[in-house]
Amino acid sequence: MHPAILIIDDDQKLNALLVDYLKGFGFRPTAVTDPEAGLRAVRAERPDLVILDVMLPGMDGFEVCRVLRRESSVPIVMLTARGEVMDRIVGLELGADDYVPKPFEPRELVARIQSVLRRHAGGGPPETARYGALAVDFCRRSVALDGVPVELTTTEYQVLALLVRNPGKVLSRETILEQLRGIEWESYNRAVDVVVSRLRHKLGDDPKQPELFKTVWGAGYVFIGEAEARDPSGNPRGPDR
Repeated sequence: MHPAILIIDDDQKLNALLVDYLKGFGFRPTAVTDPEAGLRAVRAERPDLVILDVMLPGMDGFEVCRVLRRESSVPIVMLTARGEVMDRIVGLELGADDYVPKPFEPRELVARIQSVLRRHAGGGPPETARYGALAVDFCRRSVALDGVPVELTTTEYQVLALLVRNPGKVLSRETILEQLRGIEWESYNRAVDVVVSRLRHKLGDDPKQPELFKTVWGAGYVFIGEAEARDPSGNPRGPDR
């Protein structure tokens, strides 16, 4: 089935243009101009991706993003007429998956949407890895801590999976951005720091005494979690040292 896209933007003319344009790429787009209506639509229709404008009446896009992230891991691409880096950092801190500044080329927006959807839907090999209390299911793209599911955004999961799949290897911020984005993107290092900070918070990893993510100053990040080894029958046998 074609991906359902919900546009939340108070610009009716832009909405109409985007709906027509996105249909041409096989999407099923709908648009609302009111943020409250947008939240209701997400809850009722469960779209595959949300295009969210920052400048909305009554409730701005940052607040809408904050509410969505409390309720859902739906991918979010934010639109903003403000080009300041700080606005983009705020969006990333709140859990947005990508940012497109206005004015933009519609084809670029489509490329961003396709990239985010690929990262959200794509999985690794059908395997599960455990690192102490942390369990990562690469097939289902799910994460649990002490058996309790942890809701991660697309970007958070992708950064976690990338680090976990390269244990003991220092990955620079530029390498992480390059591996995850796949298209030209503002490669300011703060974006990666924001995502790792969110992961540490959600997974309870103290940056002063890390058990999962270690910061290598001037170089990047490295995953230091100890994988749980398994015997030939597939049963756990304790930490792999």
